Amino acid sequence: MTGDINTWFNSVNRLEDILLSATVIYLAIIILVRISGKRTTSQMNNFDWIITVALGGLVTSGILLENVSVADALVAASWLMLLQWLMTSIVLRSDMVANLIKARPTLLVDNGNYLRDNMRKERISDAEIMGALRENGLHEIGQAKWVILETDASFSVIADSDERPEEPQILANVGGRPQATG
Repeated sequence: MTGDINTWFNSVNRLEDILLSATVIYLAIIILVRISGKRTTSQMNNFDWIITVALGGLVTSGILLENVSVADALVAASWLMLLQWLMTSIVLRSDMVANLIKARPTLLVDNGNYLRDNMRKERISDAEIMGALRENGLHEIGQAKWVILETDASFSVIADSDERPEEPQILANVGGRPQATG
């Protein structure tokens, strides 16, 4: 075995500090997530994912790094969650900010036809779309009116039906729609 003994074990006091700081940070994160709402732990869009990764780094630093206090980590985590809350509040009130910050859903299948340019842009394969069709009980691409890649990277699959309008409201904010011809 190579290396300094401190690489493998510092001291019982250090382990106690880690256990105590991990407990405090764990309880504080539960409270912060509870205050910030369901959005923090739901399926995440890119914006939410970035915050979550940053929180993970801060929490880890506060637990393991001796030069980062628990208070430092909690203040930084609280600040990030406040910034996220503020930004999502602004996004709800401003379409301009929403368009700058949030990705738009992308149409991948239109009337049973793959939209290859959109699929390439989003790096989505035929197999991934077929998986989404299976999850929605469809057997072939022709049964799908639309397949949409949502902002959280999930798929929305709308089955083909004679009852669907040509310009439904659900496609209003979806990017990559083909231009009408004729």
